[in-house]
Amino acid sequence: MSDLNIVCLDLEGVLVPEIWIAFSEASGIPELRRTTRDEPDYDKLMRWRLGILREHGLGLKDIQATIAKIDPLPGAKAFLDALRATTQAVILSDTFTQFAKPLMEKLGWPTLLCNALEVAPDGMISDYKIRIAQSKLSTVKALQSVGFDTIACGDSYNDLGMICASKAGFLFRSTEQIKRDNPDLPAFEDFDDLLAAIRAAL
Repeated sequence: MSDLNIVCLDLEGVLVPEIWIAFSEASGIPELRRTTRDEPDYDKLMRWRLGILREHGLGLKDIQATIAKIDPLPGAKAFLDALRATTQAVILSDTFTQFAKPLMEKLGWPTLLCNALEVAPDGMISDYKIRIAQSKLSTVKALQSVGFDTIACGDSYNDLGMICASKAGFLFRSTEQIKRDNPDLPAFEDFDDLLAAIRAAL
């Protein structure tokens, strides 16, 4: 087993519930249920979301109030603790630093690489800043360029790049459509099974 492995995990849908779905339910705005499982074009999705927030006069504090009540998925912290005791792990997410902090605290402060929001003085979200184009795939390639073997896991369209570029990659609690479109990718529903597959890949 090489010590130069690093496991790259998606956040929402894998370790924590989808933030936008939770906010959709809290705000009573069903359109906000749309995620990267439904829309592969992240920029298009975010521009659409920001438009809906403006239309309803909702700002960052409104979303943060919902996030404060979100807990990790059952078993997620134990899985992450067991994984980090075995090998190195990093969370690669298209979420934002302003959203993620309370969730990282509940997960025991794992390393998170994500994006940032631009917030106007009135608290409205004016724009967002992507760390780098195709951030998950770009980060996996960067880790590989400095000598790491990567193992990747996610549930959405925007995870497929990093999954396919890694020495081993897995879908976790993904959609039936994504699983049908990628029959060669092992797909798991249970944290114990995912942990066993990652350990086998190490």
